[in-house]
Amino acid sequence: MSVDWETWLTAGLRILLIAVIALTVRWVVRRAITRLISRLNREAPEHRRLARSGLLLNSERRRQRSEAIGSVLRSAASVLILGTAALMVLSELGVQLGPLMASAGVAGVAIGFGARSLVQDVISGMFMLLEDQYGVGDTIDVGEATGTVLEIGLRVTTLRGDAGEVWYVRNGEIKRVGNLSQGWSTALVDVEVPADTDVERLRKMIAEVGAELSRAEPWHELMWEPVRYLGVESVSAESMLVKVAAKTQAGRAPEVERELRWRLKRALDEAGLVHHEPLPVPLPLGGQSEPRAAGEPAAAE
Repeated sequence: MSVDWETWLTAGLRILLIAVIALTVRWVVRRAITRLISRLNREAPEHRRLARSGLLLNSERRRQRSEAIGSVLRSAASVLILGTAALMVLSELGVQLGPLMASAGVAGVAIGFGARSLVQDVISGMFMLLEDQYGVGDTIDVGEATGTVLEIGLRVTTLRGDAGEVWYVRNGEIKRVGNLSQGWSTALVDVEVPADTDVERLRKMIAEVGAELSRAEPWHELMWEPVRYLGVESVSAESMLVKVAAKTQAGRAPEVERELRWRLKRALDEAGLVHHEPLPVPLPLGGQSEPRAAGEPAAAE
């Protein structure tokens, strides 16, 4: 049995050429994707903070988002290029691709059915990154867990809760996301004063306290609008409740609320507009309206 060395040599050279071309194309594509991601990261400082449009982007958030997208693109390009090269090599070796593709299709369906949750997690993570639903440093509410985003992966998002606990949330299980760090927030403060307080005087006092706060460091950077007097929320026989609001940077409302509440309390104390809850009057034992003097006989039943 003679061996057709020329045929084998020709096939070997073709396979070698296919491998070289595939690896070269893969290197060029991955290099181009990496340079594109690096360019996007360099341009980030120019658009890092667009406060008035409500988009607060930091470098870490943009870097992680772009790196994740770049990783997906590089992996997809590698699978496409190397997969095509592998099919071409098999064709050069004389393998019938029809039955092989049919078998691969059946195996792919079985694997896809078993790993459908993994595929769902990855696809959800890709869309979350592409749509910029949240980023590193954002405070988000995903239903079962609430906290600050530590890391965004294609399969899992990592959060740190208020008590320091770390949550690992699968992206496919996130049905809705409440982002507390996008756009702007509203600081709301309730002020309770005596019912006979002069409302106009109270409004002027709130405006003065708000103006003082908006000029102070570092609150002038956190507050986007002056403090607003919203009006009277409720009135009772002893007290009146008014509501005050201020527009702040996203996620910074609690800090502004605490500072504004403290300054309002100080101003109300100085003006003497402090509401005191009436003390409960203890009832005498036995239902008597007045205590009896010592030695006084009890009233006849």
